[in-house]
Amino acid sequence: MDRMQETTERLKRVSQAHLLVGAEKLSAPALSRFLNEINSLPLEELAGMLAQTSSQKSRDLSLLSPPNIIHHDAASSIEFREAGEHMIRRGQVAAFTVAGGQGTRLGWRGPKGTYPATVVTGKPLFRVFAEQILASERRYSVRIPWFIMTSPQNDADTRAFFADNNYFGRQKQEHIFIPQGVVPCTDADGNILMSAAGEIATNPDGHGGAIHALHSSGALKEMSTRGITQLSYFQVDNPLVRAIDPIFLGAHVSATGSSGEMSSKCVPKRNAAEKVGVLCNIPTEAGNRTTVIEYSDLPTAMANQRDAAGELAFGAANIAVHVISVEFATRLATSSDIRLPWHRAHKKVSCFDAATGVHTNPDKPNAYKFECFIFDALPLARSSITLQTSRMEEFAPIKNAEGEDSPASSHRIQSDRNGAWLESVGVIIPRRTDGSVDAKIEIGPMAALEANDLRNRTTIKSIRRGEEFVM
Repeated sequence: MDRMQETTERLKRVSQAHLLVGAEKLSAPALSRFLNEINSLPLEELAGMLAQTSSQKSRDLSLLSPPNIIHHDAASSIEFREAGEHMIRRGQVAAFTVAGGQGTRLGWRGPKGTYPATVVTGKPLFRVFAEQILASERRYSVRIPWFIMTSPQNDADTRAFFADNNYFGRQKQEHIFIPQGVVPCTDADGNILMSAAGEIATNPDGHGGAIHALHSSGALKEMSTRGITQLSYFQVDNPLVRAIDPIFLGAHVSATGSSGEMSSKCVPKRNAAEKVGVLCNIPTEAGNRTTVIEYSDLPTAMANQRDAAGELAFGAANIAVHVISVEFATRLATSSDIRLPWHRAHKKVSCFDAATGVHTNPDKPNAYKFECFIFDALPLARSSITLQTSRMEEFAPIKNAEGEDSPASSHRIQSDRNGAWLESVGVIIPRRTDGSVDAKIEIGPMAALEANDLRNRTTIKSIRRGEEFVM
């Protein structure tokens, strides 16, 4: 049986034979690419995805409670740091960055990880993370593998960017690029849509697709072979993320209430109306589990609810920073008992009718896109902890061209953090009337990974108002 016949039989089995209408008109190379695309898609899963997303029940959010939050204190930080540093030194930790996005919303042509993010020198996000990992490698005398999930749109450009920058001084073989999976778009009846002759309309499978990508690429197997037990997971848009955080790693494996499967970081919400998902506990048949509720799903009354201390009861903002055990990720990828649920969204998708040769650009939603979310793994863990950190210390995302979470807002937070670090070692920092730092201050990871690293490393006494300072 040749490839065309095999593909035809497979499409018939999943009721998608319409995809081959007009295929005989394609050139030999185009037909070969088309068959490759068809056979790379999870067609057998599609019926289950449709059924699951069609029958999803709304959760009773009245039963939500605040998550199991761990706050930093001197005693626990020392204990957690020791546990985390022990794992790092033994080579049990890898970094994992979800970097499939483009910089389109920022007016940037290229992968988002190539966007210039720092306050003065404009280091790209990838360089910021690479220098953090390199500084950790030198501190702990170990090599730390860095797994980077790309997308079909930016995989080649991302690999080229790392090669052009000589992997930022790190070993080439410690960078493992993993392309994100895609899933087909369908109409309301579950028929897969085409975007052009010989091309299927697809979309990335969401950041939850990271689990499948790690498995299908062989990365999880490689981790097990190398003795890696924990993944430090973060997304590409936050230049203040701590790529390798010994305190968080240690809390994940040793804190009371953690099963060591998946843990999260949070920051306090700016206000009740901030558009960010919140970490909560929700009762399940197996007991209380941590989950994330999207801001659009959280009832207004709950979003505004205050605790006895006057703080937002549901104010633990999810910043998409996790530690995930390799064993847990492997179970998620291979077990039929625990799987990430699919979500679908009704969207406008340009499509092509092979029977008529007509392209359609709809003016209203005509298709369903499917994706899964990494935070949906949290309630599948037996017991999960959430480590609360400071927004100024660890969260300055670059998502939008202007306003909140923009380059300008990120630069302000970066300068505020770096100014506070310098103040902690006696440097006089100029401040505006609102308390923000009135200078542009950049401290690279090779100079300091945390404030204490600056002790005995700087001789400056003060920074002038409006000064650009780089360390």
